[in-house]
Amino acid sequence: MTTPTVRRTRRPLRVAAVGAAALLALSACSASGSESSAKPDSSGPGKLSGEVTVFAAASLKESFTTLGKRFEKEHPGTKVTFSFGGSDSLAASITGGAPADVFASASPKTMKIVTDAGDASGTPATFVRNELEIATLPGNPHRVSSLKDLTGPDLKVVLCDTEVPCGAAAQQALDAARLKLTPVSYEQDVKAALTKVRLKEADAAVVYKTDVRAAGDKVQGVEFPESADAVNDYPIALLKDARNAEAAKAFIALVRSAEGQKVLSGAGFLKP
Repeated sequence: MTTPTVRRTRRPLRVAAVGAAALLALSACSASGSESSAKPDSSGPGKLSGEVTVFAAASLKESFTTLGKRFEKEHPGTKVTFSFGGSDSLAASITGGAPADVFASASPKTMKIVTDAGDASGTPATFVRNELEIATLPGNPHRVSSLKDLTGPDLKVVLCDTEVPCGAAAQQALDAARLKLTPVSYEQDVKAALTKVRLKEADAAVVYKTDVRAAGDKVQGVEFPESADAVNDYPIALLKDARNAEAAKAFIALVRSAEGQKVLSGAGFLKP
């Protein structure tokens, strides 16, 4: 009588042990699966992927291109795509629905177009400043030494359109010097103004100091004191409809970091 009882007792114990082992294995597998799925969300460069679309002022082309390559290297699997141009045109594109993740403007006024339309996420941050300089042909054949020299009747001068930050700053400098200047053309961004000089279609242009530096020996820069009255702040912002917000935030962080500021300072930008 005792033996059957023992047999009945041992069988349920064996089943229970097998069941417990199965549950433990399932639990371990589940825990392993949870840990694995959590890895892409953990902190670190590996979590970022996909494309980041940055709309940026034309004057940022060289330094942002450098930072974009650095960002892609630090975050494998990401790609930074840029659209450079006049800040006013870029702002109009953003408010018109153009897909972008980040906007870096050459003036608070053009950034305000985007913020007023409710297309920015959070408050824009000033990350650099920029100062004007006169760009002349190499060797400065017309001996331009001041802003006043640009008013000479025989000199062909180009300016950025006054709706563009570099044009508004140039007009501000002219007003500060109480000078009137009639350019041969108004250009839609600072690179276009500089190109006119490089192609010898103009004798001089009022552009940013950073653009003169980026052009190397293709132009010569002439500083003028009135530029201190027209220094532009450059704000950057995450856009509300950003399709890759996390990567966009990381790119903005790189721009504002010591590493990013070193690249920008090397291009001639002033600290904010």
